[in-house]
This record gives sequence, structure tokens and C-alpha cells, in this order.
Amino acid sequence: MTNDTVITVHQTARPHGFPSRGDFAFVESPVPSPEPGTALVENLLWSVDPYHREAMDSDLLWTLNAPMEGRTLGRVLDSRDPSLRPGDLVLHRKGWRTHSLVTRAEVRPVPDFGPGVPLAAHLSLLGGTGLSAYVGLTRIARLQPGEDLFVSAAAGGVGTAAGRLARLLGAGRLVGSAGSARKVAYLTERVGFDAAFDYHDGPVTELLAKAAPEGIDAVLDGVGGEHLEASIDALREYGRIAWVGAVAQYHSLSTPPPAPRNLFDLVGKSIRLEGFLVRNHMDAQEELYELAVPRLRSGALPLDVTVTEGFEHIVEAFLGMLRGENLGKMLVAV
Repeated sequence: MTNDTVITVHQTARPHGFPSRGDFAFVESPVPSPEPGTALVENLLWSVDPYHREAMDSDLLWTLNAPMEGRTLGRVLDSRDPSLRPGDLVLHRKGWRTHSLVTRAEVRPVPDFGPGVPLAAHLSLLGGTGLSAYVGLTRIARLQPGEDLFVSAAAGGVGTAAGRLARLLGAGRLVGSAGSARKVAYLTERVGFDAAFDYHDGPVTELLAKAAPEGIDAVLDGVGGEHLEASIDALREYGRIAWVGAVAQYHSLSTPPPAPRNLFDLVGKSIRLEGFLVRNHMDAQEELYELAVPRLRSGALPLDVTVTEGFEHIVEAFLGMLRGENLGKMLVAV
């Protein structure tokens, strides 16, 4: 990566099913000079997220043959805004490119929490990924100390963050689902789950019932489909489901999976199901910092990240994340 050429990733086609490398193009252009009120940022760290797959299908979210977007951390190289100084580290959403022109309204300074808080934390546990888990647990599922929790897709970015944070919040039995024996072992041996299962091993309803024979109180679901049906079946009376995503249908939006067959049990068991967008809960950011930062600094709270080196590999990292190759949050670094 040089400072005289910008490399930008464009989406060139709408995928049919699982996306491929051919749906993307790397486009080069000269590095622009900032105009008054803007700054040039050299990007250092990129987040690739499950919601990007959904955005690939929408003209309203991602326009074809135009720069893509995503959460990114970078360093100001040149600025014509006195509030953005060369050398400042900032967070912004003009990702999927090596350099970005930004305004002050489009960036957030990277907090300086001192030793023990790596830059990767700001795009994982302390970023939108961790905030999604925190909001889902505290504001939507309203997890209380001692309550039992099920997390679907638990070995991904949001799932591992949810497991770590649920432990800090005093959760009781912690159960997760994942897509391989390797991930199941990671959850129980590293993240602190009491039980986990590979959803390929049988009907999810049966696997969850075996892992949580006495039921559960709350769910953080990012999968939908069969996982959502299993969650409803396992929930006790007055259970809560925080629904953060539906990765089970991201590759088949034209024929989504059927609704859970036990949906009426929401009434019978007085279960509350609520979906949410983390962008509507940004006021929870400071709460997350208060909970997580001291433990990151002390080493008591590890990061769960998989880092791909080199911007030229960002598409492969994205596709690998969709295939479930990552443990924790998938990031791309210079």
C-alpha cells in the first residue's frame, strides 16, 4: 500500500446465493487532496461483517460499481480541518479502501485507553460488534444475574463478545451453537461457555434441549430459521429473545426459511421477541467502555479476533467469514 494510489473495492454484481470473488473488483485511483473541512485518512484496520452480505443484495445499501463501505480504523495523513490533525487515529465507515476522505462529522476519535487495549479492540469487543452483543444482552434480552443464556453463532464476533460479556454480567448457564467441532471446543475451552454444540450434528431443537435440559431464560440469536425455533422451544416462561441477525437466510433472500412452526408459543409462554439495530443504541457505548476497558487493561478480558494480513486479501477475508472460517471477529490489517 502506497500513499500515492487509492485502492477501492467495488461490488460489480449481485450474487446469486453465496457470493464469489468475481462479484468484486479492485479499482485504483490517485490519492485525492483534502478540500476545506475534510481530511485524508490512511486506513489501517478493516472490519468485514455478516451484514455486508445482506447489503450486497440491496440497491439502497450498496450501489454497483461504486465504493463499498464498512467499519474502519485509520490515521489522518493530511487535513484541512483543524479538529483533525495529522497522526490522529479515527474510526469511520468509509472502509473497503486504502484511503478515505472524511469530514469531522463522519469520524469518531479512537479513545486512548492506554496499555492493554489494542487497536483491534475498537473494531471488535469495543466496536459495533461488542456493542451489538452488549445492547442485545442488557437492553433487549435484559439478562439478569443467574439467568441461563443461549447464543447462536456463538463462535463469531458478536457471539464470542456475548459470551465474554454475559460472564461479566453474571449469567448462569451459558450455551452456544457453532458450525464445527473446532469452534465448539473454542467456546467451552477458551470463551467460557458451559456447553456448546455443532448444529450440523442433528436437529437444533434436540441439540439445544440436550445442552440445556432445564431450559433457558434469554437468547441472543443471529441466525434465525431453525435456531430461532429451537430457542422458542427451550425458553422458559417470560423468556426473552434479542434478534440481531438472520445469517441462515442471507444467501437465499428470495426464498427465506419458513417461520418457526412454534411461533404461537410466544403467546403461551409469554415470550418477548425483539429485533434491534445497534445504531439506535449508540448511547450505550460508554456503558460498554466502563464494563470492558478495565478488564481489557488488566488482561482479564481477552480479545477473540481472527486477523487477515493485507488489504489485498479483504475479499477473501469476507468470504472466509461467511464460510465460518474465523474464531471471533474477522479483521483485516495492513
